[in-house]
Amino acid sequence: MPPNLSFLDRFDAISRVQVTQAALVLARPDSSANDAQAEATSIEQTAFDSSDNLQDYHSRIDTAIRGFASNSSVDNQPAGPDEDEFPVLPTGGISLGRYTNAVHHNDGLFSEVYKAVAHDGCGVTIKTGGFEKYPCLVALKVTNPSAMEPPHDSVREVRLLDRARHEFVIELLESFQQSGGRLVLAFPFMQYTLDDQLRKGSLQPAHQNSILSQLMQGLEYIHSCGIIHRDIKPSNILLRSTSGPVYISDFGIAWSADDPSSEPADKKIMDVGTTSYRPPELLFGKQWYDSSLDMWAAGCVAAQVVSLGSQTLFDSGDLGSDLALIKSIFSTLGTPDLKIWP
Repeated sequence: MPPNLSFLDRFDAISRVQVTQAALVLARPDSSANDAQAEATSIEQTAFDSSDNLQDYHSRIDTAIRGFASNSSVDNQPAGPDEDEFPVLPTGGISLGRYTNAVHHNDGLFSEVYKAVAHDGCGVTIKTGGFEKYPCLVALKVTNPSAMEPPHDSVREVRLLDRARHEFVIELLESFQQSGGRLVLAFPFMQYTLDDQLRKGSLQPAHQNSILSQLMQGLEYIHSCGIIHRDIKPSNILLRSTSGPVYISDFGIAWSADDPSSEPADKKIMDVGTTSYRPPELLFGKQWYDSSLDMWAAGCVAAQVVSLGSQTLFDSGDLGSDLALIKSIFSTLGTPDLKIWP
């Protein structure tokens, strides 16, 4: 019996297949976008009809994508980008700098994110009668620095991302000014987040160790640069594919002692982190916190990856209450006494 899937789950799977087939539309003159869409829909329907559960469904989709890529004429050419980097090209939308057809993707507290095409590529080449760059999708984070409230600061975010370049940190491709005092940050577009995979229950056990290892390596490097991220959570951990690699993203409230816009080390802003991922030192007013804040949040993420799925390790209640979070931490880990606290 086919699994119980929402329309969005099935649409996501069709889109993943189309992403792979977009490579052939670009590389083969006899291919068309309509053919790719029809075949993608057929592949998804077959996987849906043949699956017994959600995990089986996603496994069949992954297998179909790998098989399709291996049978294509592109396969025998030098290694190119991952299948999730071949874009389903957006149409319509607005222009932001040199990017056209930018379509709205989602919103942050002080930003809007658009998805657009970089027609000159994102530094990825593949041989199609010579080396050339494929168009790739980019995420454009549109901010208004003058309207931001501390600790949010997109100008500082640009500076810190330039310092924190690492294989497991999202790459800042460029930043540029837009009319109206807006600052736009361009990143490679990643189709997945760890939060998505945890909510869908589609994170494969075989990938758990590598995802956590890459997260910790990224954090280790960030901290070696003297940077505290201050908002580690599943939705800020991007994935190129459902198996990785990992990219730590959103440095909008990150802190560094060396950055002129960061507050003093002993008087850091306390309103950082997200609800259930906030550590005890924030809840008890310790303004001189350090990178252990990120490690606590990463530990909460690890618990979800290996065991809890979409359920958080600690519960801050419906309103995100600090008191509810303290109670949950003490109930889960035990109440500290004078021998172990502080």
